[in-house]
Amino acid sequence: MQKKKAGYILSLGIMLGVLMGICGSVFAERSNGEAATDTEALPYEDLRTFTEIFGRIKRDYVEPVSDKKLLEDAVRGMLSGLDPHSAYLVPEEYQELKEGTTGQFGGLGIEVTMENGFIKVVSPIDDTPAQKAGIKTGDLIIKLDDQPVKGMSLTDAVKKMRGEPGSKIVLTIVREGEEAPLKITLARDIIKVKSVKSRMLEKGYGYVRISSFQSGTGDALKTALAALKKENGGNLKGLVLDLRNNPGGVLNAAVEVSDAFLKSGLIVYTEGRIENSEMRFNAAPDDLIDGAPIVVLINGGSASASEIVAGALQDQKRAVIMGEKSFGKGSVQTILPTSNGAAVKLTTARYYTPSGRSIQAEGIEPDIPLARVKLETIDKTDFIPVKEADLSGHLQKGKGAAEGKKEGPDKDKLDLEDYSLHEALNLLKGISIVKK
Repeated sequence: MQKKKAGYILSLGIMLGVLMGICGSVFAERSNGEAATDTEALPYEDLRTFTEIFGRIKRDYVEPVSDKKLLEDAVRGMLSGLDPHSAYLVPEEYQELKEGTTGQFGGLGIEVTMENGFIKVVSPIDDTPAQKAGIKTGDLIIKLDDQPVKGMSLTDAVKKMRGEPGSKIVLTIVREGEEAPLKITLARDIIKVKSVKSRMLEKGYGYVRISSFQSGTGDALKTALAALKKENGGNLKGLVLDLRNNPGGVLNAAVEVSDAFLKSGLIVYTEGRIENSEMRFNAAPDDLIDGAPIVVLINGGSASASEIVAGALQDQKRAVIMGEKSFGKGSVQTILPTSNGAAVKLTTARYYTPSGRSIQAEGIEPDIPLARVKLETIDKTDFIPVKEADLSGHLQKGKGAAEGKKEGPDKDKLDLEDYSLHEALNLLKGISIVKK
């Protein structure tokens, strides 16, 4: 028994020595190689406390716990305590992250973050179980099946939401404006994200929807714009770029999208403590829609890369930003692979728009705010306006009068289906009329 205890104490001593060695090397490298100051002295007392707690858990916890689990949990806690976006990724989680940036992964199709111990929906992804079930930006998930999320890490919650395609999960959600929590059942699916969709709204006016920023988004946008221009005889009068509920993604994709509409100037820059965290991205001299006016739609679910695009086009006076204030995620996460096949996701810098605005916790303010409303048609029998033609003895139209425009049965119902998009199209038309 004494021999076992001596071996255990020896292992703790070795661990303490390793931790001190690591901390010593980190502190010694501070300030470009300068010697550590008094305020940067090794935290011997804190390290001693760590090893003491480690030992108490090993000895007194109700069940045996492996050294690997304790150390892994310590690393997780160290990173999660920094901010909501820094995390330790075990090999399986690291692989899932890589799959997510290429556009295909399993799960519910929902971008989430942590807020006050609960899971907050940043945005549902287009054409996924979450979006089809009516999950909304700002929803707070308080239970996954019957398990409360309070006390879960974000990584654990995401892992629980993923599973075999076809399997079901019940989300208990608190939603603003609802008196009681909502229970929504979703069937997991393979999430295949098509990041760019496009169509003509009316003759001369195109629409491009970017649902997320992936490695191929820039090329997909170029293809979509070329198709829209071809469909409209080679040019466009205006374009609506829809970034609503776009949770972000790859930085380079955001730069490529912004560059597609800018001929010159700064797109975005980053600043951090380490040298390679400071980057600047400038536009190349080409504009794929030849200066046609742009309206960018954003809302509270527009985050990260979406905010980079909106901020760049707003600061460069290239587009009118319309909608709601964006999410406000303006930090850069760097993925640092580790020797065991895992990775550390660490916040290393902040994004800044061309004019020097920080996106972090501020978001992008729209040039034209729009309330989130839904229009409904009124019963025509409620109010029948009297027109000149209804008056007894009215004059007939004179020579050369234009024929009245006849509305067919397929009249566009865009105002009822999507009020924000309807307003964006109206703005483009107004700009086009004034330019003429």
